[in-house]
Amino acid sequence: MSTDPIHAVLGELLVRHLETWLPGALHRARRATVALAYADGAPASAEAALRVVTEYADRLRGRQLTVLVLADGAPELPARLGAAEAELPGEVTVHVVPGGSGRLPVALRAAGAAGAPVLSFVDDPAGADPAVLAAAATGRPAEVLLCAVADAPGRGVLTDAGFPLVTEVELVPADGSPGRRLAFATGSDKSLESFKEALWAVDEYAGIRYRDPADPAGRLLDIALDPEPGPLRRELLAELARTGPRTVTELRRHALTSTVYRSADAVRALTGLLHSGAVTRHPEHGRLGGDVLISRSDT
Repeated sequence: MSTDPIHAVLGELLVRHLETWLPGALHRARRATVALAYADGAPASAEAALRVVTEYADRLRGRQLTVLVLADGAPELPARLGAAEAELPGEVTVHVVPGGSGRLPVALRAAGAAGAPVLSFVDDPAGADPAVLAAAATGRPAEVLLCAVADAPGRGVLTDAGFPLVTEVELVPADGSPGRRLAFATGSDKSLESFKEALWAVDEYAGIRYRDPADPAGRLLDIALDPEPGPLRRELLAELARTGPRTVTELRRHALTSTVYRSADAVRALTGLLHSGAVTRHPEHGRLGGDVLISRSDT
C-alpha cells in the first residue's frame, strides 16, 4: 500500500479490521458509517478501504453505508479514489471532505451517523482533539483507530470520550525513523480481541516492530503469530504484585485490555511462569482453567 513502513502497517490493520467490522455492522443495523481522516493527504489505505467495501456488495442490499474521507491538502484525492468508487454498489455513498480530522464532527453530523455503527480511522501526528473523539463516540456502537506521535495522549483521551476499552501499541520502524503510537478504542471485548488478532497477523517483514507502552522495560517485539511472551510475563507479575492473587480469567482479561497481547497469550505466559517457579497455582494440578488462582511465589 505504501513505501512508508508505518503507513503500510496502518493500511493493513485498517483493511483487516474493516473486513471484520463491516459484516457485523451491516448485520446489526440498516445504516453505518466509516470515517477516514488524514492530516496530510491520504495514503493508499483510503483506496484499500473502498475495495474492502466492494467485496461486501452482496451484504449491502437493503442497507446504507456512508464512507467519509477527510484529508488536508489533497486536491487530487477525488480523482485518486475515482476508480475504486466506480466499483461500489449504489448502497454506498462516498463523501470527500476537505480538511483534516478537525472536520470530523461536522462530517459525521452531516452524514447522520449518530446512533448507528461508526468506525473512525484518524491518522494525525498531533493526535485527535477531544471534540473529534466525542463525535466519533456517538456511533452505536463506535470504534476508533487513532494514530499519532509516540508521546501523544492516547488511552486517557479515548477513555474520557466514552470508550470503555482501549489498547495501545507503538509502531517502531527498523530504519530508526520516528515511531508512532496506535490506539484502538471500542466497547466490545470481541472486537478488541479481533483487533489484537489483526495486530499480530500483519506482514512480519514490513520493517516495523512493536513496543508495548505498558512494558516498563520498553522491549521491542517482532511481529509474529506467537509473539515473544517475555514482556507479558513481566507485566503479569507486576499486576500480581499490585493486586495480589488473580484468577486465570482475570489475568487473561488484563492481557487483553491493558497490554498489546491477546487473552490467549496470557495462558502461554502463565505456563512459562509456572515452569520457572515465579508463580504458583491453586489448585496445584489439572487444566489451567479460568478459575485457577495464580499467586506470586515471593509473596
